[in-house]
Amino acid sequence: MAAVVALTGAGVAITGSGSAEAGETTPISLEPARSSPVTQQELAQRAVRAMAAAESDKSPKPAARSAAKAAPSARIIGGKETTISAAPWMAQLHFWDSQGGYFCGGVVIAPTKVATAAHCVKGIKWYSDGVVVVGTDRMPSENGDLHGGVAVDVKRQWHHPQYSPYTLDNDVAVLTLEKAVSVPALPIAQPNDTALYKKGLDGKVYGWGRTSSTVLDSGSEKLKVADADIVSDTDCKAAYPTPTDTAPKFVAGGMLCAGAAPTGRDETTETTCNGDSGGPLVVGGKLAGLVSWGDVDCSAAGKYGVYAKVSAYSAPMQARVDDTNRNRDHTADLLARRTSDSTLFGWTSKVTSLARTLNHGKFSGHNMAIQGDLDRDDHEDVLLRASSGHVYWDHYVAATGRTERKLISTGWSKNKQFVIPGDLTGDELPDVLTVNSTGTLYLYPGKGNGSLSAPVTVGTGWSQYTMLRGHGDFTNDGKPDVLARTADGSTYLLRGTGKASAPFEARRLVGKFTPGSFNALITVGDVNSDGHADLLARDTTGKLWLYPGNGSSAPTGGIFAARKDFGTGWQAYNLFG
Repeated sequence: MAAVVALTGAGVAITGSGSAEAGETTPISLEPARSSPVTQQELAQRAVRAMAAAESDKSPKPAARSAAKAAPSARIIGGKETTISAAPWMAQLHFWDSQGGYFCGGVVIAPTKVATAAHCVKGIKWYSDGVVVVGTDRMPSENGDLHGGVAVDVKRQWHHPQYSPYTLDNDVAVLTLEKAVSVPALPIAQPNDTALYKKGLDGKVYGWGRTSSTVLDSGSEKLKVADADIVSDTDCKAAYPTPTDTAPKFVAGGMLCAGAAPTGRDETTETTCNGDSGGPLVVGGKLAGLVSWGDVDCSAAGKYGVYAKVSAYSAPMQARVDDTNRNRDHTADLLARRTSDSTLFGWTSKVTSLARTLNHGKFSGHNMAIQGDLDRDDHEDVLLRASSGHVYWDHYVAATGRTERKLISTGWSKNKQFVIPGDLTGDELPDVLTVNSTGTLYLYPGKGNGSLSAPVTVGTGWSQYTMLRGHGDFTNDGKPDVLARTADGSTYLLRGTGKASAPFEARRLVGKFTPGSFNALITVGDVNSDGHADLLARDTTGKLWLYPGNGSSAPTGGIFAARKDFGTGWQAYNLFG
Protein backbone atom coordinates (compact mmCIF):
# COMPACT_ATOMS: atom_id res chain seq x y z
CA MET A 1 0.00 0.00 0.00
CA ALA A 2 1.35 3.38 -0.95
CA ALA A 3 0.25 5.26 2.14
CA VAL A 4 0.27 4.56 5.85
CA VAL A 5 -3.26 3.99 7.18
CA ALA A 6 -5.11 2.91 10.28
CA LEU A 7 -7.84 0.41 9.65
CA THR A 8 -11.30 0.49 11.20
CA GLY A 9 -14.67 -0.38 9.75
CA ALA A 10 -18.42 -0.37 9.89
CA GLY A 11 -19.83 1.00 13.10
CA VAL A 12 -16.96 3.39 13.83
CA ALA A 13 -17.99 5.79 16.58
CA ILE A 14 -15.56 8.63 17.24
CA THR A 15 -17.65 10.37 19.89
CA GLY A 16 -21.28 10.21 20.98
CA SER A 17 -23.71 13.06 21.42
CA GLY A 18 -27.19 13.55 22.80
CA SER A 19 -29.01 11.60 25.45
CA ALA A 20 -32.18 10.29 23.80
CA GLU A 21 -32.77 6.57 24.14
CA ALA A 22 -32.40 4.83 20.79
CA GLY A 23 -35.65 2.94 21.20
CA GLU A 24 -37.55 6.21 21.44
CA THR A 25 -36.23 7.75 18.21
CA THR A 26 -37.64 7.33 14.74
CA PRO A 27 -36.23 4.30 12.88
CA ILE A 28 -33.83 5.06 10.07
CA SER A 29 -35.67 5.13 6.76
CA LEU A 30 -33.81 2.43 4.87
CA GLU A 31 -35.77 2.25 1.62
CA PRO A 32 -36.18 4.75 -1.21
CA ALA A 33 -39.60 5.45 -2.66
CA ARG A 34 -40.95 2.36 -4.39
CA SER A 35 -43.16 2.08 -7.44
CA SER A 36 -46.34 0.01 -7.34
CA PRO A 37 -45.55 -3.71 -7.44
CA VAL A 38 -46.25 -5.62 -10.63
CA THR A 39 -49.14 -8.04 -10.18
CA GLN A 40 -48.79 -11.82 -10.47
CA GLN A 41 -51.13 -11.68 -13.47
CA GLU A 42 -48.93 -9.21 -15.35
CA LEU A 43 -45.78 -11.14 -14.48
CA ALA A 44 -47.36 -14.36 -15.71
CA GLN A 45 -48.31 -12.65 -18.96
CA ARG A 46 -44.71 -11.52 -19.42
CA ALA A 47 -43.69 -15.17 -19.27
CA VAL A 48 -46.40 -16.15 -21.77
CA ARG A 49 -45.38 -13.40 -24.22
CA ALA A 50 -41.72 -14.38 -23.87
CA MET A 51 -42.50 -18.02 -24.61
CA ALA A 52 -44.60 -17.17 -27.65
CA ALA A 53 -41.94 -14.83 -29.05
CA ALA A 54 -39.10 -17.29 -28.36
CA GLU A 55 -40.83 -19.90 -30.51
CA SER A 56 -40.52 -17.61 -33.52
CA ASP A 57 -37.36 -17.81 -35.64
CA LYS A 58 -37.51 -14.03 -35.88
CA SER A 59 -37.14 -13.48 -32.17
CA PRO A 60 -33.56 -12.52 -31.23
CA LYS A 61 -31.86 -14.95 -28.89
CA PRO A 62 -29.35 -13.96 -26.17
CA ALA A 63 -26.45 -14.91 -28.42
CA ALA A 64 -27.66 -12.66 -31.23
CA ARG A 65 -28.15 -9.72 -28.91
CA SER A 66 -24.69 -10.12 -27.46
CA ALA A 67 -22.99 -10.83 -30.81
CA ALA A 68 -21.65 -14.17 -29.60
CA LYS A 69 -19.91 -16.37 -32.14
CA ALA A 70 -21.85 -19.48 -31.22
CA ALA A 71 -25.29 -20.29 -29.96
CA PRO A 72 -25.11 -20.57 -26.17
CA SER A 73 -25.31 -24.10 -24.89
CA ALA A 74 -28.46 -24.35 -22.82
CA ARG A 75 -30.04 -27.59 -23.71
CA ILE A 76 -30.93 -31.02 -22.52
CA ILE A 77 -30.98 -33.72 -25.18
CA GLY A 78 -31.57 -37.14 -23.69
CA GLY A 79 -31.75 -37.20 -19.92
CA LYS A 80 -35.06 -37.65 -18.14
CA GLU A 81 -37.86 -35.63 -16.62
CA THR A 82 -37.57 -34.69 -12.97
CA THR A 83 -39.54 -32.80 -10.34
CA ILE A 84 -39.10 -29.46 -8.64
CA SER A 85 -38.73 -31.28 -5.31
CA ALA A 86 -35.53 -32.82 -6.67
CA ALA A 87 -34.23 -29.42 -7.78
CA PRO A 88 -36.12 -26.82 -5.69
CA TRP A 89 -33.64 -24.03 -6.48
CA MET A 90 -34.38 -24.10 -10.24
CA ALA A 91 -35.58 -20.87 -11.83
CA GLN A 92 -37.08 -19.96 -15.18
CA LEU A 93 -36.04 -16.63 -16.71
CA HIS A 94 -38.53 -15.21 -19.22
CA PHE A 95 -37.88 -11.99 -21.15
CA TRP A 96 -40.05 -10.13 -23.64
CA ASP A 97 -39.96 -6.65 -25.19
CA SER A 98 -40.82 -5.04 -28.53
CA GLN A 99 -37.90 -6.83 -30.21
CA GLY A 100 -39.02 -10.29 -29.17
CA GLY A 101 -38.42 -12.68 -26.32
CA TYR A 102 -36.41 -15.62 -25.08
CA PHE A 103 -35.91 -18.01 -22.19
CA CYS A 104 -32.96 -18.87 -19.96
CA GLY A 105 -32.42 -21.04 -16.95
CA GLY A 106 -31.20 -19.89 -13.59
CA VAL A 107 -30.62 -21.05 -10.03
CA VAL A 108 -31.57 -19.49 -6.68
CA ILE A 109 -28.43 -18.84 -4.62
CA ALA A 110 -30.04 -16.66 -1.92
CA PRO A 111 -33.65 -15.63 -1.15
CA THR A 112 -33.47 -12.65 -3.51
CA LYS A 113 -30.66 -13.76 -5.83
CA VAL A 114 -30.69 -15.86 -8.99
CA ALA A 115 -27.47 -16.82 -10.77
CA THR A 116 -27.47 -17.23 -14.53
CA ALA A 117 -25.26 -16.66 -17.58
CA ALA A 118 -23.98 -13.21 -18.52
CA HIS A 119 -25.08 -13.71 -22.12
CA CYS A 120 -28.65 -13.95 -20.78
CA VAL A 121 -28.33 -10.59 -19.04
CA LYS A 122 -26.00 -8.19 -20.83
CA GLY A 123 -27.90 -5.64 -22.92
CA ILE A 124 -31.28 -6.78 -21.58
CA LYS A 125 -33.49 -4.76 -19.22
CA TRP A 126 -34.56 -7.55 -16.92
CA TYR A 127 -35.68 -5.02 -14.34
CA SER A 128 -38.40 -3.69 -16.64
CA ASP A 129 -39.27 -6.46 -19.09
CA GLY A 130 -38.28 -9.74 -17.45
CA VAL A 131 -39.76 -12.17 -14.96
CA VAL A 132 -38.37 -15.04 -12.89
CA VAL A 133 -40.53 -18.05 -12.07
CA VAL A 134 -39.62 -20.42 -9.23
CA GLY A 135 -41.28 -23.32 -7.45
CA THR A 136 -42.46 -25.31 -10.45
CA ASP A 137 -41.09 -27.96 -12.80
CA ARG A 138 -43.47 -27.03 -15.63
CA MET A 139 -43.35 -24.17 -18.10
CA PRO A 140 -46.25 -21.66 -17.95
CA SER A 141 -49.37 -22.47 -19.96
CA GLU A 142 -50.74 -20.14 -22.62
CA ASN A 143 -53.44 -18.98 -20.20
CA GLY A 144 -50.82 -17.85 -17.68
CA ASP A 145 -51.11 -20.85 -15.37
CA LEU A 146 -47.78 -21.18 -13.56
CA HIS A 147 -48.60 -24.67 -12.23
CA GLY A 148 -47.92 -23.81 -8.63
CA GLY A 149 -44.96 -21.58 -9.38
CA VAL A 150 -44.42 -18.01 -8.24
CA ALA A 151 -43.53 -15.17 -10.60
CA VAL A 152 -41.17 -12.51 -9.25
CA ASP A 153 -40.14 -9.17 -10.69
CA VAL A 154 -36.43 -8.40 -11.18
CA LYS A 155 -35.20 -5.37 -9.24
CA ARG A 156 -31.68 -5.12 -10.62
CA GLN A 157 -29.09 -7.07 -12.53
CA TRP A 158 -25.35 -7.64 -12.67
CA HIS A 159 -23.10 -9.43 -15.12
CA HIS A 160 -19.38 -9.97 -14.83
CA PRO A 161 -17.66 -6.78 -16.05
CA GLN A 162 -15.10 -8.81 -18.03
CA TYR A 163 -17.70 -10.91 -19.82
CA SER A 164 -16.90 -11.18 -23.54
CA PRO A 165 -19.72 -11.87 -26.01
CA TYR A 166 -17.09 -13.10 -28.49
CA THR A 167 -15.15 -15.54 -26.32
CA LEU A 168 -18.00 -16.17 -23.83
CA ASP A 169 -15.42 -15.99 -21.04
CA ASN A 170 -16.60 -14.76 -17.60
CA ASP A 171 -20.14 -15.82 -18.48
CA VAL A 172 -21.76 -15.31 -15.06
CA ALA A 173 -24.52 -12.98 -13.88
CA VAL A 174 -26.80 -12.42 -10.89
CA LEU A 175 -30.36 -11.08 -10.88
CA THR A 176 -31.78 -9.50 -7.74
CA LEU A 177 -35.46 -10.19 -7.18
CA GLU A 178 -38.02 -7.65 -6.01
CA LYS A 179 -38.97 -9.87 -3.09
CA ALA A 180 -37.51 -12.87 -1.33
CA VAL A 181 -38.63 -16.33 -2.43
CA SER A 182 -39.13 -19.23 -0.05
CA VAL A 183 -37.41 -21.92 -2.13
CA PRO A 184 -34.09 -23.38 -0.87
CA ALA A 185 -30.88 -21.83 -2.17
CA LEU A 186 -28.14 -23.88 -3.82
CA PRO A 187 -24.71 -23.21 -2.24
CA ILE A 188 -22.10 -21.93 -4.68
CA ALA A 189 -18.74 -23.64 -5.11
CA GLN A 190 -15.78 -21.83 -3.57
CA PRO A 191 -12.16 -21.61 -4.83
CA ASN A 192 -11.06 -24.25 -2.33
CA ASP A 193 -13.67 -26.72 -3.63
CA THR A 194 -11.14 -28.20 -6.03
CA ALA A 195 -12.41 -31.72 -5.32
CA LEU A 196 -15.69 -30.86 -7.08
CA TYR A 197 -13.84 -30.59 -10.40
CA LYS A 198 -12.05 -33.93 -10.38
CA LYS A 199 -12.34 -35.75 -13.70
CA GLY A 200 -15.21 -38.22 -13.76
CA LEU A 201 -16.95 -36.85 -10.66
CA ASP A 202 -20.72 -37.24 -10.85
CA GLY A 203 -22.58 -34.12 -11.94
CA LYS A 204 -26.13 -33.27 -13.00
CA VAL A 205 -27.43 -30.49 -15.24
CA TYR A 206 -31.02 -29.27 -15.19
CA GLY A 207 -33.17 -27.36 -17.64
CA TRP A 208 -36.17 -26.92 -19.89
CA GLY A 209 -34.14 -26.48 -23.09
CA ARG A 210 -34.38 -27.98 -26.56
CA THR A 211 -34.63 -31.74 -26.78
CA SER A 212 -33.45 -31.79 -30.41
CA SER A 213 -30.36 -30.30 -32.03
CA THR A 214 -32.28 -29.63 -35.24
CA VAL A 215 -35.85 -28.73 -34.16
CA LEU A 216 -35.88 -25.16 -32.91
CA ASP A 217 -39.22 -25.36 -31.14
CA SER A 218 -38.42 -28.46 -29.08
CA GLY A 219 -38.10 -27.07 -25.58
CA SER A 220 -39.23 -29.37 -22.79
CA GLU A 221 -42.49 -28.53 -21.02
CA LYS A 222 -41.23 -30.43 -17.96
CA LEU A 223 -37.94 -29.93 -16.14
CA LYS A 224 -35.27 -32.40 -17.27
CA VAL A 225 -32.03 -33.62 -15.75
CA ALA A 226 -29.03 -35.15 -17.49
CA ASP A 227 -25.82 -36.76 -16.33
CA ALA A 228 -22.93 -34.34 -16.67
CA ASP A 229 -19.82 -35.84 -15.12
CA ILE A 230 -16.76 -33.63 -14.93
CA VAL A 231 -14.45 -33.59 -17.96
CA SER A 232 -10.76 -32.75 -17.62
CA ASP A 233 -9.49 -29.41 -18.90
CA THR A 234 -7.15 -31.32 -21.20
CA ASP A 235 -10.02 -33.13 -22.91
CA CYS A 236 -12.11 -29.97 -23.07
CA LYS A 237 -9.27 -28.00 -24.63
CA ALA A 238 -8.80 -30.75 -27.20
CA ALA A 239 -12.48 -30.45 -28.14
CA TYR A 240 -12.29 -26.66 -28.54
CA PRO A 241 -8.63 -25.80 -29.28
CA THR A 242 -9.26 -22.67 -31.38
CA PRO A 243 -12.24 -20.40 -32.06
CA THR A 244 -14.31 -21.35 -35.10
CA ASP A 245 -17.51 -20.21 -36.76
CA THR A 246 -19.48 -22.68 -34.65
CA ALA A 247 -17.77 -22.44 -31.25
CA PRO A 248 -15.32 -20.30 -29.26
CA LYS A 249 -12.08 -21.52 -27.71
CA PHE A 250 -12.02 -23.25 -24.35
CA VAL A 251 -10.42 -21.06 -21.66
CA ALA A 252 -9.10 -23.04 -18.72
CA GLY A 253 -9.70 -21.55 -15.29
CA GLY A 254 -12.99 -19.82 -16.02
CA MET A 255 -14.64 -22.62 -18.00
CA LEU A 256 -15.17 -26.36 -17.64
CA CYS A 257 -16.72 -29.16 -19.67
CA ALA A 258 -19.09 -31.77 -18.32
CA GLY A 259 -21.00 -34.75 -19.64
CA ALA A 260 -20.19 -37.55 -22.05
CA ALA A 261 -18.97 -36.44 -25.46
CA PRO A 262 -21.91 -36.19 -27.91
CA THR A 263 -22.00 -38.89 -30.58
CA GLY A 264 -23.25 -36.80 -33.50
CA ARG A 265 -26.81 -38.14 -33.13
CA ASP A 266 -29.53 -36.95 -30.75
CA GLU A 267 -30.69 -40.53 -30.20
CA THR A 268 -27.44 -41.56 -28.54
CA THR A 269 -26.44 -38.23 -26.98
CA GLU A 270 -27.10 -36.81 -23.52
CA THR A 271 -26.11 -33.16 -23.42
CA THR A 272 -27.34 -29.59 -23.16
CA CYS A 273 -28.93 -27.51 -25.95
CA ASN A 274 -30.42 -24.03 -26.54
CA GLY A 275 -33.00 -22.93 -24.01
CA ASP A 276 -31.27 -23.48 -20.67
CA SER A 277 -28.38 -21.03 -20.72
CA GLY A 278 -27.60 -20.11 -17.15
CA GLY A 279 -28.92 -23.39 -15.75
CA PRO A 280 -26.98 -25.15 -12.99
CA LEU A 281 -24.38 -27.89 -13.10
CA VAL A 282 -24.67 -29.47 -9.66
CA VAL A 283 -21.79 -31.44 -8.17
CA GLY A 284 -21.61 -32.60 -4.57
CA GLY A 285 -24.66 -30.55 -3.61
CA LYS A 286 -23.13 -27.30 -4.85
CA LEU A 287 -23.43 -25.04 -7.87
CA ALA A 288 -20.26 -26.00 -9.76
CA GLY A 289 -21.08 -24.53 -13.17
CA LEU A 290 -23.52 -22.40 -15.15
CA VAL A 291 -24.52 -23.59 -18.63
CA SER A 292 -22.66 -21.32 -21.03
CA TRP A 293 -21.99 -22.55 -24.57
CA GLY A 294 -21.25 -25.38 -26.95
CA ASP A 295 -21.13 -26.14 -30.66
CA VAL A 296 -24.03 -24.73 -32.68
CA ASP A 297 -24.91 -28.36 -33.42
CA CYS A 298 -25.73 -29.48 -29.88
CA SER A 299 -25.02 -33.14 -30.68
CA ALA A 300 -21.87 -32.55 -32.72
CA ALA A 301 -19.52 -35.46 -32.17
CA GLY A 302 -16.99 -34.86 -29.41
CA LYS A 303 -18.25 -31.35 -28.60
CA TYR A 304 -18.90 -31.25 -24.89
CA GLY A 305 -21.22 -28.79 -23.18
CA VAL A 306 -19.19 -25.91 -21.71
CA TYR A 307 -19.96 -24.21 -18.40
CA ALA A 308 -18.78 -21.15 -16.54
CA LYS A 309 -16.70 -22.50 -13.65
CA VAL A 310 -18.47 -21.09 -10.60
CA SER A 311 -15.59 -21.56 -8.15
CA ALA A 312 -13.60 -19.05 -10.21
CA TYR A 313 -16.35 -16.46 -9.77
CA SER A 314 -17.61 -17.17 -6.27
CA ALA A 315 -16.19 -13.93 -4.84
CA PRO A 316 -18.00 -11.49 -7.15
CA MET A 317 -21.13 -13.67 -7.04
CA GLN A 318 -21.05 -13.73 -3.24
CA ALA A 319 -20.50 -9.99 -3.24
CA ARG A 320 -23.78 -9.68 -5.14
CA VAL A 321 -25.48 -11.82 -2.49
CA ASP A 322 -24.06 -9.59 0.25
CA ASP A 323 -24.38 -6.27 -1.57
CA THR A 324 -27.40 -4.96 0.30
CA ASN A 325 -27.42 -1.19 0.32
CA ARG A 326 -29.98 1.52 0.59
CA ASN A 327 -30.61 2.14 -3.10
CA ARG A 328 -29.93 -1.49 -4.12
CA ASP A 329 -27.54 -0.68 -6.98
CA HIS A 330 -24.71 -3.18 -6.26
CA THR A 331 -22.51 -0.56 -4.57
CA ALA A 332 -22.11 -0.26 -0.79
CA ASP A 333 -23.41 2.97 0.70
CA LEU A 334 -22.59 4.85 3.90
CA LEU A 335 -24.37 6.33 6.90
CA ALA A 336 -22.64 9.29 8.55
CA ARG A 337 -23.72 11.45 11.51
CA ARG A 338 -22.80 15.13 11.60
CA THR A 339 -21.17 16.20 14.87
CA SER A 340 -22.62 19.70 15.12
CA ASP A 341 -26.31 18.74 15.25
CA SER A 342 -26.42 14.90 15.28
CA THR A 343 -28.09 14.80 11.86
CA LEU A 344 -27.70 11.43 10.17
CA PHE A 345 -27.11 11.43 6.41
CA GLY A 346 -27.18 8.68 3.84
CA TRP A 347 -24.37 8.73 1.28
CA THR A 348 -24.74 6.79 -1.97
CA SER A 349 -21.75 5.28 -3.75
CA LYS A 350 -21.24 6.48 -7.31
CA VAL A 351 -18.35 3.99 -7.74
CA THR A 352 -15.73 6.75 -7.91
CA SER A 353 -17.23 9.03 -5.27
CA LEU A 354 -19.96 9.38 -2.66
CA ALA A 355 -23.01 11.61 -2.94
CA ARG A 356 -25.06 12.79 0.05
CA THR A 357 -28.60 11.82 -0.94
CA LEU A 358 -30.68 11.50 2.23
CA ASN A 359 -31.29 13.40 5.45
CA HIS A 360 -32.49 10.96 8.13
CA GLY A 361 -33.00 13.69 10.72
CA LYS A 362 -31.66 14.00 14.25
CA PHE A 363 -29.90 10.91 15.47
CA SER A 364 -28.51 11.35 18.97
CA GLY A 365 -28.11 8.94 21.83
CA HIS A 366 -26.31 6.29 19.80
CA ASN A 367 -22.70 5.13 19.83
CA MET A 368 -22.89 2.39 17.22
CA ALA A 369 -24.50 1.97 13.80
CA ILE A 370 -23.62 -1.08 11.72
CA GLN A 371 -25.10 -1.80 8.31
CA GLY A 372 -25.97 -5.31 7.15
CA ASP A 373 -28.82 -7.53 5.97
CA LEU A 374 -29.61 -9.74 8.96
CA ASP A 375 -32.81 -11.21 7.54
CA ARG A 376 -31.52 -11.80 4.00
CA ASP A 377 -34.42 -9.95 2.36
CA ASP A 378 -32.12 -7.72 0.27
CA HIS A 379 -33.20 -4.64 2.23
CA GLU A 380 -30.47 -2.98 4.22
CA ASP A 381 -30.70 -3.22 8.01
CA VAL A 382 -28.90 -1.26 10.71
CA LEU A 383 -27.87 -2.47 14.17
CA LEU A 384 -27.88 0.36 16.69
CA ARG A 385 -26.52 0.52 20.22
CA ALA A 386 -28.01 3.07 22.58
CA SER A 387 -26.18 4.64 25.51
CA SER A 388 -28.05 2.20 27.76
CA GLY A 389 -26.38 -0.75 26.03
CA HIS A 390 -29.60 -1.83 24.37
CA VAL A 391 -29.20 -3.05 20.79
CA TYR A 392 -31.91 -2.37 18.22
CA TRP A 393 -32.54 -3.70 14.76
CA ASP A 394 -33.88 -1.25 12.18
CA HIS A 395 -35.30 -3.23 9.26
CA TYR A 396 -37.60 -2.74 6.30
CA VAL A 397 -40.95 -4.53 6.45
CA ALA A 398 -42.33 -5.19 2.99
CA ALA A 399 -45.88 -5.73 4.25
CA THR A 400 -46.10 -2.19 5.61
CA GLY A 401 -43.59 -0.49 3.33
CA ARG A 402 -41.95 1.04 6.40
CA THR A 403 -38.83 0.67 8.50
CA GLU A 404 -39.49 -0.75 11.94
CA ARG A 405 -37.33 -1.02 15.04
CA LYS A 406 -36.97 -4.05 17.28
CA LEU A 407 -35.00 -4.57 20.49
CA ILE A 408 -32.84 -7.68 20.02
CA SER A 409 -30.35 -7.57 22.90
CA THR A 410 -29.35 -5.74 26.07
CA GLY A 411 -26.23 -5.32 28.15
CA TRP A 412 -23.87 -4.46 25.32
CA SER A 413 -22.30 -1.46 27.10
CA LYS A 414 -19.13 -3.42 27.84
CA ASN A 415 -18.61 -4.46 24.23
CA LYS A 416 -15.84 -2.41 22.67
CA GLN A 417 -15.87 -3.67 19.09
CA PHE A 418 -18.71 -4.66 16.74
CA VAL A 419 -18.74 -5.95 13.17
CA ILE A 420 -21.11 -7.73 10.78
CA PRO A 421 -18.53 -9.32 8.47
CA GLY A 422 -20.97 -11.75 6.81
CA ASP A 423 -21.60 -15.48 7.14
CA LEU A 424 -18.92 -16.88 9.45
CA THR A 425 -20.59 -20.21 10.15
CA GLY A 426 -21.33 -21.57 6.67
CA ASP A 427 -25.13 -21.39 6.92
CA GLU A 428 -25.58 -18.51 4.43
CA LEU A 429 -26.78 -16.17 7.21
CA PRO A 430 -24.89 -13.04 8.40
CA ASP A 431 -23.34 -13.17 11.87
CA VAL A 432 -22.13 -10.59 14.38
CA LEU A 433 -18.77 -10.35 16.16
CA THR A 434 -18.11 -8.44 19.37
CA VAL A 435 -15.10 -7.90 21.61
CA ASN A 436 -15.84 -7.11 25.26
CA SER A 437 -13.84 -5.11 27.78
CA THR A 438 -11.77 -8.15 28.82
CA GLY A 439 -10.72 -8.91 25.25
CA THR A 440 -12.98 -11.91 24.66
CA LEU A 441 -14.17 -12.35 21.07
CA TYR A 442 -17.76 -13.53 20.75
CA LEU A 443 -19.58 -14.81 17.71
CA TYR A 444 -23.34 -14.22 17.63
CA PRO A 445 -24.75 -16.54 14.93
CA GLY A 446 -27.49 -14.87 12.94
CA LYS A 447 -30.87 -16.62 12.75
CA GLY A 448 -31.86 -15.02 9.46
CA ASN A 449 -34.75 -13.08 11.00
CA GLY A 450 -32.88 -10.22 12.64
CA SER A 451 -32.35 -12.01 15.92
CA LEU A 452 -29.13 -13.57 17.16
CA SER A 453 -28.35 -16.90 18.79
CA ALA A 454 -26.51 -17.09 22.09
CA PRO A 455 -22.90 -15.90 21.78
CA VAL A 456 -20.09 -18.39 21.33
CA THR A 457 -16.59 -17.62 22.63
CA VAL A 458 -14.18 -17.90 19.71
CA GLY A 459 -11.09 -16.19 21.10
CA THR A 460 -9.41 -14.38 23.96
CA GLY A 461 -6.65 -11.80 24.15
CA TRP A 462 -8.37 -9.50 21.67
CA SER A 463 -7.82 -6.47 23.89
CA GLN A 464 -4.48 -6.15 22.07
CA TYR A 465 -6.48 -4.83 19.11
CA THR A 466 -7.73 -1.27 19.20
CA MET A 467 -9.80 -1.80 16.07
CA LEU A 468 -11.69 -4.77 14.65
CA ARG A 469 -13.28 -4.10 11.28
CA GLY A 470 -14.61 -5.91 8.22
CA HIS A 471 -17.60 -6.35 5.97
CA GLY A 472 -17.20 -8.84 3.16
CA ASP A 473 -14.46 -10.84 1.49
CA PHE A 474 -10.97 -9.36 1.14
CA THR A 475 -9.28 -12.51 -0.17
CA ASN A 476 -11.47 -13.70 -3.04
CA ASP A 477 -12.40 -17.05 -1.48
CA GLY A 478 -16.08 -16.35 -0.85
CA LYS A 479 -15.70 -16.15 2.93
CA PRO A 480 -15.82 -12.93 4.97
CA ASP A 481 -12.65 -11.68 6.62
CA VAL A 482 -11.80 -9.12 9.29
CA LEU A 483 -9.00 -6.65 9.90
CA ALA A 484 -7.51 -6.07 13.36
CA ARG A 485 -5.12 -3.25 14.30
CA THR A 486 -2.92 -2.98 17.38
CA ALA A 487 -2.00 0.21 19.20
CA ASP A 488 1.30 0.56 17.33
CA GLY A 489 -0.45 0.42 13.96
CA SER A 490 0.31 -3.19 13.05
CA THR A 491 -2.69 -4.36 11.08
CA TYR A 492 -3.55 -7.99 10.57
CA LEU A 493 -5.82 -9.85 8.21
CA LEU A 494 -7.82 -12.67 9.77
CA ARG A 495 -9.07 -14.77 6.91
CA GLY A 496 -12.45 -16.44 7.33
CA THR A 497 -12.77 -20.22 7.42
CA GLY A 498 -16.56 -20.60 7.32
CA LYS A 499 -16.44 -22.70 10.51
CA ALA A 500 -18.21 -21.51 13.64
CA SER A 501 -15.80 -23.23 16.04
CA ALA A 502 -12.73 -21.55 14.52
CA PRO A 503 -13.96 -18.76 12.22
CA PHE A 504 -10.51 -17.40 11.30
CA GLU A 505 -7.14 -18.62 10.15
CA ALA A 506 -3.97 -17.50 11.91
CA ARG A 507 -3.48 -13.78 11.53
CA ARG A 508 -1.04 -12.36 9.03
CA LEU A 509 0.43 -8.89 8.97
CA VAL A 510 -0.75 -6.81 6.04
CA GLY A 511 0.86 -3.52 6.98
CA LYS A 512 2.25 -1.20 9.63
CA PHE A 513 -0.37 1.52 9.63
CA THR A 514 0.36 4.47 11.90
CA PRO A 515 -2.75 5.33 13.94
CA GLY A 516 -2.12 9.05 13.70
CA SER A 517 -2.42 9.07 9.92
CA PHE A 518 -6.15 8.40 9.95
CA ASN A 519 -8.79 8.98 12.60
CA ALA A 520 -11.71 7.10 11.08
CA LEU A 521 -11.85 4.12 8.77
CA ILE A 522 -14.93 2.34 7.53
CA THR A 523 -15.70 -1.00 5.90
CA VAL A 524 -19.20 -1.13 4.45
CA GLY A 525 -18.53 -3.64 1.68
CA ASP A 526 -17.94 -3.31 -2.04
CA VAL A 527 -17.97 0.43 -2.70
CA ASN A 528 -16.69 0.37 -6.29
CA SER A 529 -18.71 -2.67 -7.47
CA ASP A 530 -15.76 -4.87 -8.47
CA GLY A 531 -16.68 -7.81 -6.23
CA HIS A 532 -14.11 -7.17 -3.48
CA ALA A 533 -14.53 -5.63 -0.04
CA ASP A 534 -13.09 -2.11 0.20
CA LEU A 535 -11.80 0.25 2.88
CA LEU A 536 -12.79 3.90 3.33
CA ALA A 537 -10.29 5.91 5.38
CA ARG A 538 -10.52 9.49 6.72
CA ASP A 539 -7.25 11.26 7.28
CA THR A 540 -6.56 13.95 9.89
CA THR A 541 -7.36 16.74 7.44
CA GLY A 542 -10.85 15.39 6.89
CA LYS A 543 -10.14 13.88 3.50
CA LEU A 544 -11.73 10.53 2.66
CA TRP A 545 -9.87 7.87 0.68
CA LEU A 546 -11.03 4.64 -0.88
CA TYR A 547 -8.61 1.73 -0.66
CA PRO A 548 -10.05 -0.72 -3.19
CA GLY A 549 -9.76 -4.37 -2.29
CA ASN A 550 -7.73 -6.30 -4.87
CA GLY A 551 -8.98 -9.76 -3.90
CA SER A 552 -5.46 -11.04 -3.31
CA SER A 553 -5.27 -14.37 -1.50
CA ALA A 554 -1.47 -14.45 -1.53
CA PRO A 555 0.06 -15.39 1.84
CA THR A 556 2.06 -12.16 1.80
CA GLY A 557 1.62 -8.73 0.30
CA GLY A 558 -1.08 -6.09 0.28
CA ILE A 559 -4.80 -6.60 -0.06
CA PHE A 560 -5.62 -3.12 -1.39
CA ALA A 561 -4.98 -1.42 -4.71
CA ALA A 562 -3.84 2.20 -5.00
CA ARG A 563 -6.07 4.53 -3.02
CA LYS A 564 -8.62 6.86 -4.61
CA ASP A 565 -9.60 10.38 -3.52
CA PHE A 566 -13.20 10.35 -2.25
CA GLY A 567 -13.62 13.97 -1.18
CA THR A 568 -12.99 16.40 1.66
CA GLY A 569 -14.91 17.84 4.61
CA TRP A 570 -15.41 14.54 6.42
CA GLN A 571 -14.06 15.91 9.70
CA ALA A 572 -17.63 17.15 10.26
CA TYR A 573 -18.85 13.62 11.06
CA ASN A 574 -18.45 11.55 14.23
CA LEU A 575 -20.19 8.25 13.53
CA PHE A 576 -20.14 6.02 10.47
CA GLY A 577 -22.16 2.91 9.72
